[in-house]
Amino acid sequence: MDLNLVRVFVAVHEARSLTVAASRLFVTQSAVSQSLARLRREFDDPLFRRQGRAMDPTPLADSLYPGFRDALAAVDRTLDQVHAFDPSTSDRTFRIAMSELGEIGWGATLLGVVTRQAPRMPIEIVPIDVDALPSWLARGVVDLAVTPRRLAGVARGTVLKTQRYGVVMSRENPLAAGEVDLESFLAAQHVDVAEDSGARDVRAALDRVGGRRDPHILVNHYASLPPLIARSRELVAVVPDTIAAGWAREWPLVVRSLPFDMPPVEVRLYRRATTQHAAALDWLYDTVARAIRGSSGQFFVIHGDRGAQRP
Repeated sequence: MDLNLVRVFVAVHEARSLTVAASRLFVTQSAVSQSLARLRREFDDPLFRRQGRAMDPTPLADSLYPGFRDALAAVDRTLDQVHAFDPSTSDRTFRIAMSELGEIGWGATLLGVVTRQAPRMPIEIVPIDVDALPSWLARGVVDLAVTPRRLAGVARGTVLKTQRYGVVMSRENPLAAGEVDLESFLAAQHVDVAEDSGARDVRAALDRVGGRRDPHILVNHYASLPPLIARSRELVAVVPDTIAAGWAREWPLVVRSLPFDMPPVEVRLYRRATTQHAAALDWLYDTVARAIRGSSGQFFVIHGDRGAQRP
């Protein structure tokens, strides 16, 4: 079989779109349609059926994909050994999905490392959608993702850091005088971040001790927390303790231990499953992993007018 037909099959299966597949392969949509017609004759199967805007694979196509994908990746890596990837000349665009907090903490570090070694490589950091991530990585919508959430069905991932959580509050909060007990914690006024990817772990830990907390205030961004909590004698928030400690150096805040057991959260780096630009993706994956592992995070940069910080 023509190797180009295998590339078209893999691209269509991953993109679920003839237009996107054509863009990835740098050919016209008509060329992809012609190749798909040849594949359908070869296998005597429709392979893909249009459902709305998507091209859904048939059972036969799903069974063929893993073998074709792995074979194509092996061919590309063999070719990459001959034509070695050079980050200093690459102009391929890559997309990294991160939370707001991850972008604040590690964005500057990882982008600095990448751009020093690959000055012509465009990098786009996109807002994370944890529920959509498995599909994004499977279809190549994003190339890498940094998240504490375990992603079902995503095989390629590595643990970058482990992170414990704590309770952050104003120095003027009555709970700041000593250790926080569970009863006082549950009775406090809580402020949560809507897109906090660690919230599920907090809820699970509370469920194990029969506790429940309902947020008094729900905000959209982590950057809202330090000024909001610093100005209140009642509000508390559950956040990664190293981040809270960084804030406490800039704001009139204190950090206390959680009054319940919660295992450390593992922050993972995932990579897409699609086969395009395998050598470049290998380099980016390793470079981003080293950058984040070597960084303590820049979370302390969330600060503001000191005159407005007092409760």
